[in-house]
Amino acid sequence: MQLYLIRHGIATEPQTDTNDTERTLTEKGRQKTRQVAKQLREKEVHFDLILTSPLIRARETAAILKDLGLTSHVEEFTSLSPNGDIHTWINWLEEWRKSTTIKGCLALVGHQPDLSNWAETLIWGEAKGKLVLKKAGIIGLSLPENGNPIGESQLFLLAAPKWLL
Repeated sequence: MQLYLIRHGIATEPQTDTNDTERTLTEKGRQKTRQVAKQLREKEVHFDLILTSPLIRARETAAILKDLGLTSHVEEFTSLSPNGDIHTWINWLEEWRKSTTIKGCLALVGHQPDLSNWAETLIWGEAKGKLVLKKAGIIGLSLPENGNPIGESQLFLLAAPKWLL
């Protein structure tokens, strides 16, 4: 099974009078995210499901991926919020695998450093703080078909948007 970890696009800067959850993508963020999505589509990537952080900038990123035909299914997943728990997602993954015949491709849209930490945990069994995922960047992992993917996954893609454009 392939897993793509996708960081949200460029968002508005934090403001003292605005809640972080309400930050939206900038026009440049929407444009770059669309360009990245088009590159994925040209490479014939299709997600069976996209799980997204409930924060607006992540939901907007997931919507762009859906609008450009990379999936027909997007669901919010609370654990993809900043400081979310990977083990909650691992439990969800186990249940999803039991309940579906789909074994192809899953995408998670979220935030830095969480997605990088999750990738490191899936590859090395622990977060080491060495991977950096740029805005609208992508990490691709191959997960084992069965069992716990922590420490058992393989990296096949680490791309900043400039390498995809």
